[in-house]
Amino acid sequence: MNRNRLLDVLPRFAGKRVLVVGDLFLDEYLVGRPTRISREAPVLILEYEKRFALPGGGTNPARNLQTLGAKAWMVGIVGEDDAGVELKGLLEAVGICTDGIAVTSDRPTVTKTRILAHDSNIIRQQVVRMDRISREPTRPETVRQLVEYLREAIPQVDAVLLSDYKSGVVTPEIVEECRKLAHGHEKLLTVDSQGELQRFQGYGLVKANQAEVEASLGTKLDCEEDFDSACRRLLEELGARVVLITRGGNGLSVMESGGKHTHIPVANRSEVFDVTGAGDTAVAVATLSLAAGAKPVVAAHLANYAAGLVVRKLGNSTTTVDEMREAITSSEFPRAADSEPEMLQP
Repeated sequence: MNRNRLLDVLPRFAGKRVLVVGDLFLDEYLVGRPTRISREAPVLILEYEKRFALPGGGTNPARNLQTLGAKAWMVGIVGEDDAGVELKGLLEAVGICTDGIAVTSDRPTVTKTRILAHDSNIIRQQVVRMDRISREPTRPETVRQLVEYLREAIPQVDAVLLSDYKSGVVTPEIVEECRKLAHGHEKLLTVDSQGELQRFQGYGLVKANQAEVEASLGTKLDCEEDFDSACRRLLEELGARVVLITRGGNGLSVMESGGKHTHIPVANRSEVFDVTGAGDTAVAVATLSLAAGAKPVVAAHLANYAAGLVVRKLGNSTTTVDEMREAITSSEFPRAADSEPEMLQP
């Protein structure tokens, strides 16, 4: 694949409208300097330095879309609490539309608090994480509120992306309503499934990681023939247009209906700092690329580059068109395995 094929897609990101439906998290970070071991228990004592927070969970694809020049619309749930106010404020500060966020009093805003140890001689290291989360089913009236917004918003966007973190937003009703509305209005429909792939029949792009695909299909993926077979099975069983399987340090696999399996090696193997959110970035970039008219293999290459950029950063991070352009033009270009001959040209 010629680099120019990737570079030509990047300007077309600007102005695309993508509605993201997902579980909204506030990622809170408490940073302290290690001073000594406690005499009460064999634990490290940190002296508090600072606190900061980032949007997490299903907000991460939306943030990536926004920083890449698209317009992101967020649909989800927050609690009637300070964390919900802070989370909405963080999203609005970067230009994400929050009109589709329901505020409810029956559950807290999902908050993931990470304690980080840090001093001048070491990088930040996560010591422990505490989650505040409700396991109660989402109230029917809250689901109805989200559905009403979807009916209003989906006709106005270019694509719909579901990000399921198993925290109550991506219910069967939401899954079906998104499918019905996207098909009815001829919109691109994509999903980062986090497992349970069979729920997403008829979606345009289904993205999952290797472990999720293995669990869904009940088989190990040990070689390229296994990935080829898995992609074909998922395309057939789900009626999807494209399947994208992220493979950690081994890159990703992509196949479109009627096409061939393509393995794309990882774009960044040597500068991995934090893999948090890399899958969110990949599905956001793949969705945006398809919405901009890119072929699935081109979209997968772009997703691979974007994921390679965000793993160099702390926490749920984003990338930009400028960063992607620099990575594509300056790095050693990852060649696709088992692609058409034209795709393998430098």
